[in-house]
Formats: sequence, C-alpha cells, structure tokens
Amino acid sequence: MPQIAPIGTEGYLVRFADRLDDGANRALVGFAAALEAEEIDGIVEVSTALASVFVRFDALRIARADLVARLQGLLDSRDWKTESNIAKKRLWRVPTLYGGAAGPQLAEAAKLAGLREEAAVRELSAARVRVLAIGFAPGQPYLGMLPERWDVPRQTELTPRVPQGALVLAVRQFCLFANETPTGWRHIASTHMKLFRPEAEAPFALRPGDEMIFEPVSEHDWALLETDPLGGAQLAEAGDA
Repeated sequence: MPQIAPIGTEGYLVRFADRLDDGANRALVGFAAALEAEEIDGIVEVSTALASVFVRFDALRIARADLVARLQGLLDSRDWKTESNIAKKRLWRVPTLYGGAAGPQLAEAAKLAGLREEAAVRELSAARVRVLAIGFAPGQPYLGMLPERWDVPRQTELTPRVPQGALVLAVRQFCLFANETPTGWRHIASTHMKLFRPEAEAPFALRPGDEMIFEPVSEHDWALLETDPLGGAQLAEAGDA
C-alpha cells in the first residue's frame, strides 16, 4: 500500500490500507486534494472513502496507461503520511444536546464503554473527531477516531427511525445523519446542523479532513438554534482553534 487497482470500466481505486486506519485516512485525504489540484484532463471525479480514493476518468480524454502513470507519479512524489502533506484542516464546533429524547441510547452506550452517563458526555464532547469520509447520504460524515473504550458494537437490530441531525455511535466512530433514517448505531445526541443544502454554493457543509467537536448545550439553548441553517455550528481553521 498504496496500491492502484482498476474498478469497473471508468475508474481506479487507490488503496492506502485494507481497513480503516487513521494515518492512512489522513494520507488519502491529502492525496485526493493534491490530485484535484493538478486538474488532470480526463479525470472527471475524485472521491474519498475510509481507506481509498476513487478516481473516475473519461477514456476518450486520457488513456488508462497515462492515468496510472500520473497516479503512481503523484503517489511516489512525497510521503503522504507526513503532516506537511495532509490536507488543510477546518474545525467545526457544533452545539449538541446529549441524552434524553435527543439521545435515548446514551446511557446504553455509556454502560458499554464502562462509564457513567455524565462522564460519557464529558469524554465524548471533548473528543476532536475528523471527517473520515462522506457517504451513505448526501453530505453525511463518518467521524473518528474515538478512544478505544468506544469500540462498542453495532446493535443486532435496527432502530426504525432517528431524525436528521442525530449523532450516533459505534466502532469508535460517530455518524451525523443528514436525513431521517433507520440505523444500527446507538443514538446518543442530536444537533440542528444541516449537512446537505442543495441551494448553497457548496451543497455539502463538510468535507473529508474537517475536524468536529460536539459541544454540549442546554435544551433551551439547543431549541433556539432550530432555524439556523448550520444549527449554530461555528467554523474556523483548525490551527486557529
């Protein structure tokens, strides 16, 4: 690893690991940003996953051999795991209501992690997690990595419905839902953050590599943020926070 492999008739997958690994994920986000910046004629899409980068191309504009050579050349040009080659970070601070009706499975998740509910909120709200990938629904992030005690399993049965803005937890990750959906992850908190805004210049609020802190607020303060497009979330360059 990294490894370049064909996928379908119009794509290549650049694999940085064979499973989720934080260092590999940071490296692939930086690689994807650099690849997009090169604006190679014939590449029509670059998208990231937890451990790989998908590159879709137009065979009428670039030959397979030429594309592979360009991808390999960029891979070989630097050590993608060094800090200087990681994509520029942004930090989001997101007002979050934990427990109760807003997070009905907080107590269950805390017990699985060996913590009391209050201690769980302190630890989870202090965690600075990173957008590992966008997927499943438009603009929806998978976020990690949480401390090892939060390597709790998914549920054996689905929760039929959690609302838009639900913060759920499993396998050392958060997922923040862009839409109302069923889930096998435990619902621990809620936000009012709108992740997909089709009318905006940038429809996806988040991008891979962004960092997020889910800061606890009172039920009163959280309710006041319902009409805010970003649910009160504040954005800064990660280095400034």
